[in-house]
Amino acid sequence: MGNFFVNRPIVAMVIAIVIIIVGVISMSGLPTEQYPNITPPIVQVRATFTGANALNVEQSVATALEQQINGVDNMIYMKSTNSNDGTLGLDVSFEVGTDPDMNTVLVQNRVSAATAKLPEEVKRFGVTTEKSLPNIIMLVTLTSDGRFDQNFLGNYALINIKDILARIKGIGRVNVIGASDYSMRIWIKPDRLAQLGITIPEIMNAIREQNVIVPGGKFGAEPAPPGTELTYTVRLPERLQTEEEFGEIVIRTTEGGSQVKIKHVARVELGVETYNAFTRLNNKQCSIIGLYQAPGSNAVELAEKVKAAMQELSKSFPEGMRYDVSLDATAPITAGIAEIIETLIIALLLVILVVFIFI
Repeated sequence: MGNFFVNRPIVAMVIAIVIIIVGVISMSGLPTEQYPNITPPIVQVRATFTGANALNVEQSVATALEQQINGVDNMIYMKSTNSNDGTLGLDVSFEVGTDPDMNTVLVQNRVSAATAKLPEEVKRFGVTTEKSLPNIIMLVTLTSDGRFDQNFLGNYALINIKDILARIKGIGRVNVIGASDYSMRIWIKPDRLAQLGITIPEIMNAIREQNVIVPGGKFGAEPAPPGTELTYTVRLPERLQTEEEFGEIVIRTTEGGSQVKIKHVARVELGVETYNAFTRLNNKQCSIIGLYQAPGSNAVELAEKVKAAMQELSKSFPEGMRYDVSLDATAPITAGIAEIIETLIIALLLVILVVFIFI
């Protein structure tokens, strides 16, 4: 066989070129990930129990979900993480090669069956079920020149950036770390509550009952008396929006007609929903956007799409705001690919050199 190719160098070169072309075409179609497809698909279930500690979350939320999800088709194992901030993260791992979409549907069905056993506060916040890889593929950080604080940067990321990045094909989940929506904060004064004999549930019920949207109906709608030609839509006051409006919520009315309002027993201010994390980049306040890869997607291509999307979004940033890619998990992949290509080129040149020298 060796003599055959030595006596026919053109045949040897043609075969080598064909092998290189087929290899390049095959390599371009391979999914590029940091790890090969030997890791099991994961479905993540997340819930929030406001005000509860890790033990409360385990007993009232995690146990109910685990009992229902345990034994779902193709499941290998599951792991739950309960935090003192009231959050639950439940990772369900499935057999390698199973369909991540079908796994998500199966878990969602089990979660729906367990919903009736969960506390009302958990139901109000909702239980989310998503397919995702457990590792962050990229961190994008928003910073400013001092004009904006962490709350503004985080809220800007939630409103203007998160949804756009989540629509990129291959993104499993987008998490704005340490950020929260703007919310009306009501800071209770315990001494005033004790003096007036008011409880926290009374305040919560008063807010729920008086901060609602009520349909106003219509005047002149059918069936209407003869001669009615116009129909008017009644617009009632919308939900409360300012600190003053929340302060006027009536908690209790005494027998003498006097009223106890929220402003009498609490301080009302516009803040954020939670204050669980403080994010910094180079000692500057920032907002961190964590991107998680969906199973089976091309990590390198996904990173390029994210960078292109952020470059486009940065054109509409407020003056003084900028973004940085503080973590790129695809850097080792691209470096490895570059080294492989360099090795292939060197090997090809050596083969050509050997063929021309010895033949």
